[in-house]
Amino acid sequence: MPFSGEERSLQGIYKPAGPVCSECYTNRSFVYDDGSAHRVQVEFYVNENTFKERLKLFFIKNQRSSLRIRLFNFSLKLLTCLLYIVRVLLDNPEEGIGCWECEKQNYTAFNQSTNINWSHIFWVDRKTPLWAVQVSIALISFLETMLLTYLSYKGNIWEQIFRISFILEMINTVPFIITIFWPPLRNLFIPVFLNCWLAKYALENMINDLHRAIQRTQSAMFNQVLILICTLLCLVFTGTCGIQHLERAGEKLSLFKSFYFCIVTFSTVGYGDVTPKIWPSQLLVVIMICVALVVLPLQFEELVYLWMERQKSGGNYSRHRAQTEKHVVLCVSSLKIDLLMDFLNEFYAHPRLQDYYVVILCPTEMDIQVRRVLQIPLWSQRVIYLQGSALKDQDLMRAKMDNGEACFILSSRNEVDRTAADHQTILRAWAVKDFAPNCPLYVQILKPENKFHVKFADHVVCEEECKYAMLALNCVCPATSTLITLLVHTSRGQEGQESPEQWQRMYGRCSGNEVYHIRMGDSKFFMEYEGKSFTYAAFHAHKKYGVCLIGIRREENKSILLNPGPRHIMAASDTCFYINITKEENSAFIFKQEEKQKKKGFAGSYDGPSRLPVHSIIASMGTVAMDLQNTECRPANSSKLALPAENGSGTRRPSIAPVLELADTSSLLPCDLLSDQSEDEMTQSDEEGSAVLEYVKGYPPNSPYIGSSPTLCHLLPEKAPFCCLRLDKGCKHNSFEDAKAYGFKNKLIIVSAETAGNGLYNFIVPLRAYYRSRKELNPIVLLLDNKPEHHFLEAICCFPMVYYMEGTIDNLDSLLQCGIIYADNLVVVDKESTMSAEEDYMADAKTIVNVQTMFRLFPSLSIITELTHPSNMRFMQFRAKDSYSLALSKLEKRERENGSNLAFMFRLPFAAGRVFSISMLDTLLYQSFVKDYMITITRLLLGLDTTPGSGYLCAMKITEDDLWIRTYGRLFQKLCSSSAEIPIGIYRTESHMFATSEPHDIRAQSQISINVEDCEDTKDVKEHWGIKTSHHRNSCSSDQSEHPLLRRKSMQWARRLSRKGNKHSSKTAEWISQQRLSLYRRSERQELSELVKNRMKHLGLPTTGYDEMNDHQNTLSYVLINPPPDTRLELNDIVYLIRSDPLAHVANDGHSRKSSCSNKLGSGNPETRDETQL
Repeated sequence: MPFSGEERSLQGIYKPAGPVCSECYTNRSFVYDDGSAHRVQVEFYVNENTFKERLKLFFIKNQRSSLRIRLFNFSLKLLTCLLYIVRVLLDNPEEGIGCWECEKQNYTAFNQSTNINWSHIFWVDRKTPLWAVQVSIALISFLETMLLTYLSYKGNIWEQIFRISFILEMINTVPFIITIFWPPLRNLFIPVFLNCWLAKYALENMINDLHRAIQRTQSAMFNQVLILICTLLCLVFTGTCGIQHLERAGEKLSLFKSFYFCIVTFSTVGYGDVTPKIWPSQLLVVIMICVALVVLPLQFEELVYLWMERQKSGGNYSRHRAQTEKHVVLCVSSLKIDLLMDFLNEFYAHPRLQDYYVVILCPTEMDIQVRRVLQIPLWSQRVIYLQGSALKDQDLMRAKMDNGEACFILSSRNEVDRTAADHQTILRAWAVKDFAPNCPLYVQILKPENKFHVKFADHVVCEEECKYAMLALNCVCPATSTLITLLVHTSRGQEGQESPEQWQRMYGRCSGNEVYHIRMGDSKFFMEYEGKSFTYAAFHAHKKYGVCLIGIRREENKSILLNPGPRHIMAASDTCFYINITKEENSAFIFKQEEKQKKKGFAGSYDGPSRLPVHSIIASMGTVAMDLQNTECRPANSSKLALPAENGSGTRRPSIAPVLELADTSSLLPCDLLSDQSEDEMTQSDEEGSAVLEYVKGYPPNSPYIGSSPTLCHLLPEKAPFCCLRLDKGCKHNSFEDAKAYGFKNKLIIVSAETAGNGLYNFIVPLRAYYRSRKELNPIVLLLDNKPEHHFLEAICCFPMVYYMEGTIDNLDSLLQCGIIYADNLVVVDKESTMSAEEDYMADAKTIVNVQTMFRLFPSLSIITELTHPSNMRFMQFRAKDSYSLALSKLEKRERENGSNLAFMFRLPFAAGRVFSISMLDTLLYQSFVKDYMITITRLLLGLDTTPGSGYLCAMKITEDDLWIRTYGRLFQKLCSSSAEIPIGIYRTESHMFATSEPHDIRAQSQISINVEDCEDTKDVKEHWGIKTSHHRNSCSSDQSEHPLLRRKSMQWARRLSRKGNKHSSKTAEWISQQRLSLYRRSERQELSELVKNRMKHLGLPTTGYDEMNDHQNTLSYVLINPPPDTRLELNDIVYLIRSDPLAHVANDGHSRKSSCSNKLGSGNPETRDETQL
């Protein structure tokens, strides 16, 4: 059916018909589908199409045209004021005063009269050219005023008429227009100087239009200051011109004297040398003072209010300073004093950053504590606080983000909803990238599933990834959290050097070690090892200079490789990464008699002084006295650092094989790490008929989030059913309901968390990595407050010996059912629900009390706790009456006063690696600004990334059979020559009696902080330790069971001291009080033991594994990073190693190496080797 014309127009195709006016209207048309020639044009007007609306659009609404008109109006007003001054200067009253073309009166004759002649006030002498110019300006101003009044009219005419600006315009323009038609009034006085107020009004409107036109918000402070200045100028100008004119009828005053009088009067000085003589001028002075008393306080009040608001918001960062000085921007949701001080101390710890400015952009008002800190001169000149949002371009412009050297975006970890906090961080990162695409971004994210949203950032640190990986390594490599924290903090190694405790001095000195980098061709440390193997360079650099080479980066490859192994040949273009007290550029090289002795060929002892840092003479002698008969590859089955076979009479000192310059591919121990399958088969044959589930090595099939780094792991051949993952409930596949029933051969690792977040996946992966031996895999039990979701179970069901259970750590039944008495480590993860505490530092209260309870109930358990605030670590394992803890508290305060960034490092729980706060890793992001490789190296150490060819962090324990090596330098050589492993530090545990008195005799060999009268006692104790610890389980934990022996020795010393008589009566009393305290603790432990055993019997659990006497209360542990080569090894030391990647060279020579290794295994010791030892 054919359409009508109207219907056809509706069915038409929309097409623009001609240019479109964005201000007036849009012109559009429709064309029929059939292409007919008929056309209907429709005009859609944006504004009302009337003459008045178009004028209003031009004069008022349009920003640019309105700005030009106001600028023209402002110029006219200033010109009228200037013409008034010209008229005053040209006026000569002596020539006579009167109307135009009238008879003039003489000014001198009038001046002799006592009466006021008003003609001198009403009439002036105005030249004709001047009158013509003023009339022209008046006509223009009058017409403009009437037009704007008409356009602004909204129905109330009186509102327009009685405006002050309209009245002033009429006073200054209408009289001039009248003089056109009535010439005698051309000399009439008209107060044209009042146009200064109209000029001020026009200036205010012009500034507002200017800001609208250029789309830029100027500071309100600037506007208010400008208004105040203009008000003062208008008051002074009005008073000057008014008094000068009125005094024509009195004492003649020049324009300058009138100006002088106004300044003296308004400044309240009042000299009195110039005063008005007639009452009209005096009345004007009174009026002007009253106006000033009303107007100026209002202006000042507004200015003060804006100043206070500016202090809160922070104002702007100067564009000139941004172009001439360097600055970084710190974006945070809320700024706390701890976060601020951590950032400032770490950022300004680097010498080349001293001239940088820090601009803080925060949406909240400045905290009182933050305000006090920023008022300190040290920070007030370098830190600028701006209150604003990173999502607003205006605030980013205020911070001069486009000129910034970097932008740090930190998440608010104190939020209950951490996902929402991440969403805010992501939006901030997007906004900064959109506004300043060239500004480097350093982003901190909380949840790993949100990390891929900020993948574009230059550096990203995911808290939960690092946290869980670090807590996992803490279970197999003790105090990994302390090791990493010390590495990423800037320190000079001066902490604790004034302490009487030797362990504090050594611990504090080694804490100053950090990771540095240098190009090998530019390095004195490593230049001489070009063309040599990496292992050779690492050992000799440590022996000669005391630096620990941990990794390299090829010039053509951007990947960092930790300990690439002896096959890597050093090139001059390689970038070397090493651990040292300071970087090489700040080191002084002192060559003395030792070099001369080397040239002469001396291989014996060294008489001359050694270079700094002090290296081991014993290690040097062992290196020279090479026993070439012992250089063959030692079988991997050996369970310890075996003593080399001796060919002589037995009196010869054991020597260590040399570290070869180039790798011998047939004699490298790491090849045996590839024979894990053979080891597994051998293990199965040794187990007398017991059924062992076969494991496979592969990549986890399901990742719980996007962006997780793939890691080769031990996996189950088939995914375990979800019902089998529940530890405390049986199913159709098995009937086990507690940890004892499973019969685990290794100790458990229990993780207590609120929810099974995606970050918990990173706890499991490092503990199931392919380079860990099957026999050392610890069962993992997840103790969760809430039931895990399906996708999380899907991700973990492929890992062997991973279970979960619903329960909390404050429920004793839950702890017993999950097998806490069979556990070696308990990891307590910080809970998000505790973030909502009314007092910030109380967020850890529940966690600390629960951990303290478990510490009392299960003293043999190693508990690793995560806290929100590092300052709360002093409450872990709290002892109220322990004088040693009080001494450590004083030491911490003293170090904080000395400006240390690691004042908390001497707290025993932190030094032992039993407490950790994720805020300690904030410095990792800050250090990346100077060391862009720190995040990569940290992720490699934690096992979060697995770069092909890069090594991994592990640990080995020093046993009695390993003490023949004697020193750390010789151990370095032994490891490099035999297994190509690089040691980076020592975890040392010492027995310590926490006496009530200050220890004053600390012996390096015994390491017992107790008053000892006789060296034989110390020696006896040391011998007993060796006997006792030789029966210990060989593991990476720091379990000690020497305490009953120490108690017996303490009783012997107490008896000896009691026989001393009155000479040591005070010491005897102290020992008696200590023994009473020990008895009290023993009785308390017995009560707790009975409580635990009763609950176990009630739950049907066997009580055989519970031992209440084995605890950590008489030991202290600490980390030594890169100790000097002459550091003596002690029994039970745990050495941190970077082991080379066993899969690095499988593709090249896998078959030949496998056959070689299998031959060696066949002739070796049948006992399998623990992967945590050599």
